[in-house]
Amino acid sequence: MESRRKFLATIVSVGVPAGVLTLMPSAQVRATRRQNPQQPKDDDSNQPKLDPKLILEANQKEIRKNVERLYGLASELKAEVEKTDSTHVLSVAMLRKTDEIEKLAREIRSRAKG
Repeated sequence: MESRRKFLATIVSVGVPAGVLTLMPSAQVRATRRQNPQQPKDDDSNQPKLDPKLILEANQKEIRKNVERLYGLASELKAEVEKTDSTHVLSVAMLRKTDEIEKLAREIRSRAKG
């Protein structure tokens, strides 16, 4: 049982941040979305042009903020796993943390993909 707990703690502490870090380089390659080609061209002249570089910088800042938050949540989960005897009781707080971590990881992935 002790080895199971160590395995889970290792997976959480190493796997989650490593997986997130592999997504970060792909965020720099993000292409801007094309506008619908069926829209009239005179509408395009009235709308302000968005700078793709500014969009990428904003996404990068948001990804970095979310990665820091994800790292903190993973650390909290690791501490929760270490102090909880999960052989008899599965902590509700631990399940909520894992759900929050999963949601945040998906958000980071979607931002990185574009």
